[in-house]
Amino acid sequence: MNKWIPVLLAILVGVPGVLLRLGVYHFDAPLRALTFGIAIIGSAFLLSWTAEALQIDVSQGVALALLALIAILPEYIVDASFAWLAASNPEYAGYAVANMTGANRLLIGIAWPLVIAILWFRTRQHSITFARTLSLEIVVLLAASLYAFIIPFKGTLSIMDLVILVSLFLVYVVLLSRLPTEEPHLVGPARLIGALPAPRRRLTIGVLAFLAAGIILLVAHDFATSLVEAGTELGFDEFLLVQWLAPLASEAPEFVVVSIFAWRAAASAALGALVSSKINQWTLLVAMLPLVYSIASGEVKSLVLDERQQGEILLTAGQSIFAVVLLLDMSLAITGAGILFVLFIAQFFFSDANVEFTIIYFVLAIITLLISRGKSLRAFRGARETTLEGRD
Repeated sequence: MNKWIPVLLAILVGVPGVLLRLGVYHFDAPLRALTFGIAIIGSAFLLSWTAEALQIDVSQGVALALLALIAILPEYIVDASFAWLAASNPEYAGYAVANMTGANRLLIGIAWPLVIAILWFRTRQHSITFARTLSLEIVVLLAASLYAFIIPFKGTLSIMDLVILVSLFLVYVVLLSRLPTEEPHLVGPARLIGALPAPRRRLTIGVLAFLAAGIILLVAHDFATSLVEAGTELGFDEFLLVQWLAPLASEAPEFVVVSIFAWRAAASAALGALVSSKINQWTLLVAMLPLVYSIASGEVKSLVLDERQQGEILLTAGQSIFAVVLLLDMSLAITGAGILFVLFIAQFFFSDANVEFTIIYFVLAIITLLISRGKSLRAFRGARETTLEGRD
């Protein structure tokens, strides 16, 4: 029974947020944001564990996509709240973009380097070599990143973006579903859930996922507004607070899961999960914004991007393209991960230098391609071969 304590705690930490949302008591904005944020973190852990355990009952390729999708469900709901509010208050459009770009940059700037740092600490390995099956994800992520690079120059997020990005994600899932299955790497509560007899396992997964999603849906809107109000009260830049604090809350469980994978020397699986999450965020998360905005507006409308939002998306695309180029030879070295981390941290000290950092990312991507030369084709060859094998 003691092994189930983390699951119980993840449920219990959501109770104060639910009670606050139901009006049982009242706090000022900073404490409201903290209470709702903790509830989202607890629920995100539940979703992460159930998504991992789901791999037992679903084919491996689809399971990985579902794992990445469900693991960042809190991010979707929080960002959808900002997009919905933007229909009546244009100021919230900036927060929707801030939350989306922050979530994307955190994955690459912190989570990727964290995986290889843990691996080096445990094994003194200086690089991660990927299985050929990950090549498909790398190629799809490159395609999504290149498309994201176009968005700032259009100046809008439109329904056409929705169609293109969702189509890219569906192609990705279909191709994944054809790949051979592998034994899932389950740890912690996910392993406990996975070890249950099939009927109990499926019931447990369903109940916990439903409970977690319900809590997040209940508090996400108020978390979003409280976060903005807290920034105003505390004198912080609301854009930056939404960009970094909200994604940290919703993605904390994923950071923990991949850290455990890396600690157990399953760094390739850890980074594979992060790449899948990045694909989800660059396709479905971005595509969701104009959809929710249009529904809230009562008509098909494009989300207009101001100069700051365009710069944030362009910087995020630059970081993503450089990161994917690092993976094209089917490996990630500690040097490349270190550069990603240093550049990410440097942006906090030079917050007005988005254009300069974007240029740096693209220059580094070109240099990496020139140095790697033929090795950069490994991901494309691997994606083609695994896809053809899947058809057979």
